[in-house]
Amino acid sequence: MSTSRGRVVSTAYSRVAKPVLFRLDPERAHHLSLRAAAAAGTFAPTRHALSALMALDDRAGPGVDLWGLHFPNRLGLAAGMDKNGVAVPTWQALGFGHVEVGTVTAIAQPGNPQPRLVRLPRSGALINRMGFNNEGAAALAERLRTHRKRGLVGIPVGVSLGKSKVTDVERATADYLVSLDAVCDVADYIAVNVSSPNTPGLRSLQDAAPLRELLTTLVAAACGTPVLVKLAPDLSDAATDEALQVATDAGIVGIVASNTTLSRDSLHARDAVQAAQSGGLSGSPLTLRSRAIVARIARITDFPVIGVGGVMQVQDAAALLDAGASLVQVYTGLVYGGPSLVRGIRRL
Repeated sequence: MSTSRGRVVSTAYSRVAKPVLFRLDPERAHHLSLRAAAAAGTFAPTRHALSALMALDDRAGPGVDLWGLHFPNRLGLAAGMDKNGVAVPTWQALGFGHVEVGTVTAIAQPGNPQPRLVRLPRSGALINRMGFNNEGAAALAERLRTHRKRGLVGIPVGVSLGKSKVTDVERATADYLVSLDAVCDVADYIAVNVSSPNTPGLRSLQDAAPLRELLTTLVAAACGTPVLVKLAPDLSDAATDEALQVATDAGIVGIVASNTTLSRDSLHARDAVQAAQSGGLSGSPLTLRSRAIVARIARITDFPVIGVGGVMQVQDAAALLDAGASLVQVYTGLVYGGPSLVRGIRRL
């Protein structure tokens, strides 16, 4: 029975939804999908129907307890898909074991000029230069508070925090603190995003001195909420090791590895011209790099790692877990593979 439902989910996405969505501008397709997901989460019958279709009553893989939280399975939705937390109940109904919303900033902002999202289908990749377009941390907090009051949140929800574009890098810590204060009571964990390539100067916060100031301050102000840091895949081994030592000293409890990359390696030759534009690359070209970073962090530290980047198939998620990740997240893989990918990974 569950196998037949799985075929229905896979066929419906690959033969109906995906061809329609891929004819649209990528950002328009994203917003249409997100609006549909948000609407579906509003009604209990729709949520129950989604759960039944995804066969959530079937066996799932073992859950995991981390940071005082219970994750019912090891699969999460990566930050960037639902920046403003509008569809959290639907992600839960689809079978995700956790959701990371955001990245949000202290000041609501429109993000970078459009177009800012590009598909590279031959490479199984996306390029985005969205620039943290979001409604602001306070608006996200209020929405999550409403979800929780209505009893619609039964899985951990992390919040990814970034720097407002108008804030100088020298004042980044104060900016992050505003966001932290807004979401601290509704976030199950905080992910400090210092690794997006689409906000000027943000990645400089991965240098030892500013990273130490930022992380030490946020951990002290987090009121016991677990704080993780999200690092870039483009750091050298030495820079990664330095950042990990700073994170250890600051009291960080976990690492999200990793973000989008500025590299354009491993792309299909016919995508080369389109891929030359600015933005962070995600998807298949990042699969091996993310796996290597997770393996390195697991080998040299005791940090629990959330592995993200290039999870396009169930085997990619399994490989990240084998490399030492405690949890995995998807974004681009969901765009290309649809909900059937969720059904497969949640059973690991």
